[in-house]
Amino acid sequence: MTTSTELLSDAIERIRGVVHRTLAGLDDDQLTFRIDPEANTIAWLVWHLTRVQDDHVADVAGTDQVWTTGGWHERFALPFEASATGYGQSATDVGGVRGVAAEDLGAYHDAVADQTLHYLGTLGESDLDRVVDMSWNPPVTLAVRLVSVISDDLQHAGQASFVRGVLTRRA
Repeated sequence: MTTSTELLSDAIERIRGVVHRTLAGLDDDQLTFRIDPEANTIAWLVWHLTRVQDDHVADVAGTDQVWTTGGWHERFALPFEASATGYGQSATDVGGVRGVAAEDLGAYHDAVADQTLHYLGTLGESDLDRVVDMSWNPPVTLAVRLVSVISDDLQHAGQASFVRGVLTRRA
């Protein structure tokens, strides 16, 4: 019998796989390619989906974010506050995610996925019913928050993969 946390862990690993397949072998020009001037880049999409996972999981786990404690904020040297996750950013902001190697984007994603998997490994079925956000009606449980993160991450990973496909066909 598969547990809920095993299913959530499987989803996190699937996101990781899409991220790594999308990033493989890309240079800065490819990572920052835009289908049109307002479109998201692969670099921004991967950074954003990883930041959202890092932010949201650290919040529910009561831990620090890998972005700050792992030195990734300094290493990436992006023109944003350390708290930025990409939510609500403009097309100009999207263009600010550049000069970060595909290997570094993948390594940051791995560090966040590893921390997420570690946290999931500490949970039992009843933990998933814990309310983590009272600002919604109905209040958000841990299970709902984790599924929300996975849904958002899969969408953005798919978008990044799509952009890579466009690049591949153009070449």
